[in-house]
Amino acid sequence: MTTATLTPPATAPVTGVLAALALCTLLPSLAVSSANVALPTLAAAFGAPFAAVQWVVLAYLLATTALIVGAGRLGDLVGRKRLLLAGIALFTTASTVCAMAPGLAWLIAARAVQGVGAAAMMALTLAFVGEAVPKARTGSAMGLLGTMSAVGTALGPSLGGLLIAGLGWRAIFAFNLPLGLLALLLVWRWLPADRRSAQASGFDLPGTALLAVALAAYALAMTLSLWLLVAAVVALLAFLHVETRAVSPLVRLDALREPPLAAALAANVVVAAVMMTTLVVGPFHLSRALGLSTASVGLLMSVGPVVSAFSGVPAGRLVDRFGARRASLFGLAGMLAGGLLLSLLPAGGGAAAYVGPLLLITPGYALFQAANNTAVMANVEAARRGVVSGLLNLSRNLGLVTGASLMAAVFAAATGTASLMTATAAAVARGTQLSFGLSAVLLLVALGLVARYQGSKQS
Repeated sequence: MTTATLTPPATAPVTGVLAALALCTLLPSLAVSSANVALPTLAAAFGAPFAAVQWVVLAYLLATTALIVGAGRLGDLVGRKRLLLAGIALFTTASTVCAMAPGLAWLIAARAVQGVGAAAMMALTLAFVGEAVPKARTGSAMGLLGTMSAVGTALGPSLGGLLIAGLGWRAIFAFNLPLGLLALLLVWRWLPADRRSAQASGFDLPGTALLAVALAAYALAMTLSLWLLVAAVVALLAFLHVETRAVSPLVRLDALREPPLAAALAANVVVAAVMMTTLVVGPFHLSRALGLSTASVGLLMSVGPVVSAFSGVPAGRLVDRFGARRASLFGLAGMLAGGLLLSLLPAGGGAAAYVGPLLLITPGYALFQAANNTAVMANVEAARRGVVSGLLNLSRNLGLVTGASLMAAVFAAATGTASLMTATAAAVARGTQLSFGLSAVLLLVALGLVARYQGSKQS
């Protein structure tokens, strides 16, 4: 069996390559954050409860999380450019169907299909950096992609709100159509062509299906029922059993036993969970502990995404200059310092006392992401870049899901009250301290993993 490889991008300007990859990174991120702000409007438009309309977001997230590793592996087999173009086309078509959806069921189904296309886009952009960007500029490229992801997260709520106010909820989905078409053009024009393709029989369909079930059950367990964790464990065990016997496994289990890759994925889960903690705990701390208005909370909560958006490219340049391992350690150290400061946050500390540590956590996160992605992708042979890129994205998604559930549960338990809406300011401040105290411990573990294993030989 042969694997798809790419022709050398000698004639493709790096600016064209980066523009194509940047837009492919922006669109999936924008599709999440812009839809979130539309949920109240959708509930009113369809006369549906929040529990029903939240599936507009969940269907998309489930599809991307469950299929991202499979999409990366399929790209390795049939050609990354070919699959990326198909993913963009599917994402764009599904966006159009979302904009024309006659009912909530249609909208949810179209969002799931949109998530399938987004999975291919997310999985393959990192893989292309190793193929189409000079090694000396890999860190800068990773930093740019991190910036575009942050821009999509930061821009989505405001852009979505403007579109809904001016044109209605359908506009937030129709807006993806011209951007999707532009992405298709840029990818077709600037990314290097697939040299040859593999036989489709090499794709591990049973393993892909079992991993998708395990990931979907885990994600749903965080929002619906913890009993789904049992289903996730059973599906994961079945997946591991299948992978040990597959001729062409979705994930080479021996690769996950390689310390550099395992450490990088574990650290990625941790830092994503900590970043989600800032998004989950922040609004409650600012509103309940500090008594700020909704407008003030929204303004202060935008500091993190804005700083992240401006940190990505400089972070990538630091990676190119100082090396991935050193930059990863610097980034984690910054996050750890910010987490420790928040764990010591006094009950009477004002907004500046909360936002200040975020100015350490957020750039630290951007630096770690650029460095960690660079370190992993630099040590992966060409035939595995798609699946490893998918694993990196998956570890980040799992961290976000875990942060939104586990860290939120820690925060709620630490307040010692049945309802966060009735918790006292002191109780919320205590919850903030304990949540970020745990975050600091996790970051210390990640720092140890990177210090011990990153930069060591990886097969």
